[in-house]
Amino acid sequence: MGKVYLVGAGPGDPDLITVKGLKAIQEADVILFDRLINEELLQHASEFAELIFCGKRPDQHSLTQEKINELLCAYAKQGKVVTRLKGGDPFIFGRGGEEAEELSRHGVPFEIVPGITSGSAAAAYAGIPLTHRNYSSSVAFVSGVSKQDGASESYWEHLAQGPDTLCVYMGVKKLPEICGKLMQYGKEPSTPIALIHWGTTEDQQTVTGTLADIREKSHLIQNPSMIVIGEVVRLRDQLKWFEDTPVQELFPAEAIVG
Repeated sequence: MGKVYLVGAGPGDPDLITVKGLKAIQEADVILFDRLINEELLQHASEFAELIFCGKRPDQHSLTQEKINELLCAYAKQGKVVTRLKGGDPFIFGRGGEEAEELSRHGVPFEIVPGITSGSAAAAYAGIPLTHRNYSSSVAFVSGVSKQDGASESYWEHLAQGPDTLCVYMGVKKLPEICGKLMQYGKEPSTPIALIHWGTTEDQQTVTGTLADIREKSHLIQNPSMIVIGEVVRLRDQLKWFEDTPVQELFPAEAIVG
């Protein structure tokens, strides 16, 4: 019996991979990788490793989740070291829990290697602290799409009146609905909001506004993007650093991990 590593590859900047995650890439016989990972990380794989693309785009999957689960188990049962390389953190909207459940059912040994999730990383690279003692003492990570009844009135009422900062994953298509529900249930129309596209990469773009006007300001922003909502967004003007730094200083050729 081999072993499966469920690895968080981080949010995009390849230097944000963990040391343990990098080792799992280097030691793998098989790597199943997602669309949102930085493929520079695959340069650290063995020349003999089998690389399998498992990318998912909205409404378009190269492999179904069931097929991915099947492959993880099958390769491990062949005695191979398998690294499942996922964007961000595998247990934060990464379906890593589902994959771990399947491995457990089949008696396949596995390890979880946490990664830096895009909710915190994209905000940090945009100069937005998710908590700040003057602005926010709580934060919630929220999915824009869910099997749960995410459109229920009680759900949005809870979010509007609960956490100080909201980080919304996969929410760009539902941005008007998200903003409308939050305002309906008590968030001020002037509440700051930021959309961060391709956070932590050289293609990062950030658009800020309010719940009332962000739709008009961000109509060109597409997925993948993080949405951050709350008073902490006001700090961006003072703390933004990444997009003002020359690319050659942020991504020097010799800085890639390994």
